Amino acid sequence: MSSSPTLAEDLRAAIIAKPDVVLEDSDVMRALVAANEKSMGGNIIDLRGIAMERLEARLDRLEDTHRSVIAAAYDNLAGTNLVHRAILRMLDPTDFETFLEDLGGEVAEILRVDAAALMLESVQNKANPAVQRLDQVLRVVEPGYIDTYVTQNRGGPIRQVTLRQIHGGDQQIFGERADWIRSEACIRLDLGEGRLPGLFLMGSEDPHQFTPQQGTDLLTFFAGVFERSMRHWLA
Repeated sequence: MSSSPTLAEDLRAAIIAKPDVVLEDSDVMRALVAANEKSMGGNIIDLRGIAMERLEARLDRLEDTHRSVIAAAYDNLAGTNLVHRAILRMLDPTDFETFLEDLGGEVAEILRVDAAALMLESVQNKANPAVQRLDQVLRVVEPGYIDTYVTQNRGGPIRQVTLRQIHGGDQQIFGERADWIRSEACIRLDLGEGRLPGLFLMGSEDPHQFTPQQGTDLLTFFAGVFERSMRHWLA
């Protein structure tokens, strides 16, 4: 009687009837290849087995890349939807005061940020009652302060959108939430000829929400709509 193990008749018949099931099962095929290498002994190099291992590793990398591309596409789509919703909400108000209040309220909530502020440069008195009434979102600063803030007093070119990680935000900008802010987006606003610039700031407690490695296309589009809205109100 042979000592070699044999397959049960029903299992053998199932494999013969549907061999493609075995071929499509990566775990079963891996076990079969390993068993084949073991039967050949340790002194024989199975080039086919090595090639299969390399192909499997390459396939795993391709699948990981595929999943990453799909995840990035979904993230971009979700980000686009958020920005579009925020823009529509920003266009709803019929008066400037409501517009400013919404920036720190519903617009900030839609964009999923923990704090938002609009900074405007002005030579006028900061103690103006209208400014004080909107101090939850509006910040009035002296001319030149915005570029200094965006570049962190280092000079250099001014980009329309600056994303960065920080260790706590500016108290004058983010108020009581400043100590918790770990990343911010600075959106510089061109308010038109003859007017000083503005800056819309968004702060997040998540240090990874705004980083220099991220793309800025969506926020640049958001900035374009924001600028046009501000020019409308200032006119």
